Amino acid sequence: MTLQVTRYEQLQRRIGRHMNQALVGPWRRRSVGVLALLFGFIIGSNVTMIWFQKSGQNRPVAVLIMVIILELIVRLRSRVRSGPWPISWLAIDNLRIGTVYAVVLEAFKLGS
Repeated sequence: MTLQVTRYEQLQRRIGRHMNQALVGPWRRRSVGVLALLFGFIIGSNVTMIWFQKSGQNRPVAVLIMVIILELIVRLRSRVRSGPWPISWLAIDNLRIGTVYAVVLEAFKLGS
């Protein structure tokens, strides 16, 4: 019995190829990526709290400044070649993703 090549089947194959590429590679790139992701999460969750303690009730200002900085990083990253990124840009991108995740999680915890 042969499988029909539907759009869903093609999507599954593409996702499988991307997952396979994510798991294959030098250990240094993967470990730097995971560490940068976790460090970004720590930065995102702690910067808003530190800013809140130092300035009173201006947590939205801290989040706004963080979002502006993250958008600048995205604009800089878009100028890098589309091939395999250098390990430094991989770390910066994962740092950014971890920070955004922490800020969104903080917003869900606050109910805003």
